[in-house]
Amino acid sequence: MKYYIYVLNSKRDNNNYVGFTENLNERLNQHREGKVTSTKYRRPLELVYYEVSFDKEDALHRERYLKTTYGRRYIKNRLKNQIQGIEI
Repeated sequence: MKYYIYVLNSKRDNNNYVGFTENLNERLNQHREGKVTSTKYRRPLELVYYEVSFDKEDALHRERYLKTTYGRRYIKNRLKNQIQGIEI
């Protein structure tokens, strides 16, 4: 089983959303359709980063880390030279 940790950037407020899922495509569709309360009013969204893990506990730990100040700094540094993400 694969577990995904992903980062979406809101084009409305330019803030990031960090999430966890077992099915990335399905979850992105839920975000796109406004079915996720946290991002419903922050659309359009862009997938700017994701990681894959084969261990659920590791993936959940990584998600929690990316939501911390240090994790947000890590994402910012990873995306510094990124031209664009994938609009969902």
